[in-house]
Amino acid sequence: MIALALFNNKGGVGKTTLTYHLAHMYQRLGVRVLAVDLDPQANLTSAFLNEDDLATLWGEPESPAWQQHRPPLFDVVSNKVTEHVGTVAQSVHPIMEGLGDVTHFAPVKVAPGLSLVPGDLELSAFEEKLSDAWPRSFPGNDLAAIRTTTAFHRIIREAAASTEAQLVLIDVGPNLGAINRAALLAADSVLMPLAADLFSLRGLRNLGPTLRDWRTTWQDTIRDKIPSKIPSPAGMMTPLGYVIMQPTMRLDRPVQAYRRWLERIPSVFETAVLGESAPTAHSSEKSFEIATLKNYQSLMPLAHDARKPMFELRSADGAIGSMQSYVQRCYQDFKKLAIEVAERLDRLGVSEPIGLR
Repeated sequence: MIALALFNNKGGVGKTTLTYHLAHMYQRLGVRVLAVDLDPQANLTSAFLNEDDLATLWGEPESPAWQQHRPPLFDVVSNKVTEHVGTVAQSVHPIMEGLGDVTHFAPVKVAPGLSLVPGDLELSAFEEKLSDAWPRSFPGNDLAAIRTTTAFHRIIREAAASTEAQLVLIDVGPNLGAINRAALLAADSVLMPLAADLFSLRGLRNLGPTLRDWRTTWQDTIRDKIPSKIPSPAGMMTPLGYVIMQPTMRLDRPVQAYRRWLERIPSVFETAVLGESAPTAHSSEKSFEIATLKNYQSLMPLAHDARKPMFELRSADGAIGSMQSYVQRCYQDFKKLAIEVAERLDRLGVSEPIGLR
């Protein structure tokens, strides 16, 4: 199993959309996938589940996740959420209350070979607990702090084992807070969705040094002191590359307003994310640019309504006439992206090769 986080310090670049579609594409390609929603906004969870499932899962309106008992709404008709399923917030509830370690719940089975560890808006309450635990983890003798810092890793590890997942896709929020630090520590690699604008470049400049600092602190200061009885992540967070999301295109070429930002991304990625002291002669080769995903125009609102990926839309979903050509192009673009990402992950050598069908 290999874990890939999709992360950018800039929000609104299509990170969750990319995670959702990659999860479905890999499932189509015969890969056992576990999607993990560690963004307290829980947008990935709401993309996978309908409102009845969400109401059952989150126990609305009377049962917040931090309460002692499970939500009492299982009489609601639900296709995917069973009494054995729980959110990440419910998993870390014992830690929040100082009552013990994480509770492991069954992931939601979205489709054969595709499962979900669902998120919860109440996960945001875990931020302060993680912030407090981080410095107390340094000596290696505060087991409560270490259990808190490694909670996400152990939840993912158990869920991946129970679903025999080959690939874990982790969706996180657009910030550099304690929740994301713990989430990214659990990732073997990081894929960065970008928009071709100034804000994404600023996001790269922020997250690159921060990732290196988290990795160095974890690997050099903390990890070797953790007792072997507590499974701990390697904290690799290896940058895999970036995907340009939905640039405005004209005649298959970016408009002038975005061109200058597109051209700067390779050198900023090399210096800020990879930590090179200065751009090299290879900076213009865009070796870390994995793909540019075009704007699929009106497919996204149809996909939201149909609750399915854009590349699975049919005429009955409203994708009629020329829109079917966009559906086919979308399918080919995501298939090509999934293959390229899998090949790059395989080259990291941290797990068995991802076998695409």
